[in-house]
Amino acid sequence: MTLLLLQMAVVLLTALLCGWMARKLGQARVIGEIVGGILLGPSVFGRVAPHASAALFPQNSLGSFEILSTVGLVLFLFLVGSELDYGHLREQKTATILTSTLSILLPFAMAVGIAPGVERRFGPKEIGGLPFLLFLGISLSITAVPVLARILQEREMQSTPLGTLALMCAAVNDVCAWLLLAVALTLVPYGIGAMPLSHRLLWLMAYLLVMMCIVRPLGKWFARRRTDADLSYETLAVVLATVLASAAATEAIGVHPLFGGFLAGVCFPRVERWQSAIHVRLDVIVSVLLLPLFFALTGMRTRLDLLNGTSAWSWTAVLLVVAVAGKMGGAVIGACSTGYPWRDSWALGALLNTRGLVELIVLNIAYSAHVFSPALFTMLVIMALVTTMITTPMLNLLGVGSGKPRSVLIDKVN
Repeated sequence: MTLLLLQMAVVLLTALLCGWMARKLGQARVIGEIVGGILLGPSVFGRVAPHASAALFPQNSLGSFEILSTVGLVLFLFLVGSELDYGHLREQKTATILTSTLSILLPFAMAVGIAPGVERRFGPKEIGGLPFLLFLGISLSITAVPVLARILQEREMQSTPLGTLALMCAAVNDVCAWLLLAVALTLVPYGIGAMPLSHRLLWLMAYLLVMMCIVRPLGKWFARRRTDADLSYETLAVVLATVLASAAATEAIGVHPLFGGFLAGVCFPRVERWQSAIHVRLDVIVSVLLLPLFFALTGMRTRLDLLNGTSAWSWTAVLLVVAVAGKMGGAVIGACSTGYPWRDSWALGALLNTRGLVELIVLNIAYSAHVFSPALFTMLVIMALVTTMITTPMLNLLGVGSGKPRSVLIDKVN
């Protein structure tokens, strides 16, 4: 316990310092927190002070980190799911559907093209080609809604048509990605021993039916009965118990507990007062205490020393190019096809290219399921960092948001 508490103190202070430095450099705080986790890992701290690193973060102590960070991620994804609002889909339905579809399909199709080469060089031998392909496609096509929302807020774009369209496309992307992730996890023996694939799929379908046809309507019914009431202590306890039970169900099925947390958020009643209250009550403990543990764990798994040859760095560059070209290309084609100006289409592509925290969650799931090797995991972590870091400079270059000239899209819609 003494070691765990000391580890948590070091992680929190490192995340605080690196997050502050990232903000000073014009980046989102989450970039600094991710970098802080890498600094505490074997790539930096383990190289500079190997004995101190082994004493502070012995390998057998990381189990506690993984449990605490998983609980934090379950609650975090519940918050993400609870804040998804599809009410704006009607306003920009065509653009949202086409842009989000192309921004998933194009990078996924490009991932199909490079998957055989990546798997031969970096894929574990015991994993089949289909699960590897699904995980790689998801990794290259996902968008991080929380980081995107933070960037839009910092640039005062959250209420503009461009910001709304970006959030809607990212939300659709995330839902599709988590559904694909659920399917991918049923194809690998994650956390459930030898349960046959057919049984996993049946249990997954049963779970989805229970959540969407029973839990969600019950939540709406309860919200209608207490529409004028604040979120009480008892109601919050019931909500959290439901979230944890949902996560436990997906873990038992073999579909990561994070999917259960996310779907519980999707089923949460859309009562604005409740959404605001639950965000305020959970966000501090999740963002300040538990998520930094996840960043530290990701840093422990990031092994830059494994990328010690020209081939590894070349493949890292290929993955980065495919991720950026596929994501931005799909978004630009979709937006332009529905009549949006080139500048706003490129800005939308830059926004949807933001991967950040959600990408790291997917990568850690793939790592835990032994789908990605440590080297491939490290390459994709670099891709996630770079694609997130270039979002703000690209928006500055395009002159969108943060006091820059008004977007042409705003005038077009108005």
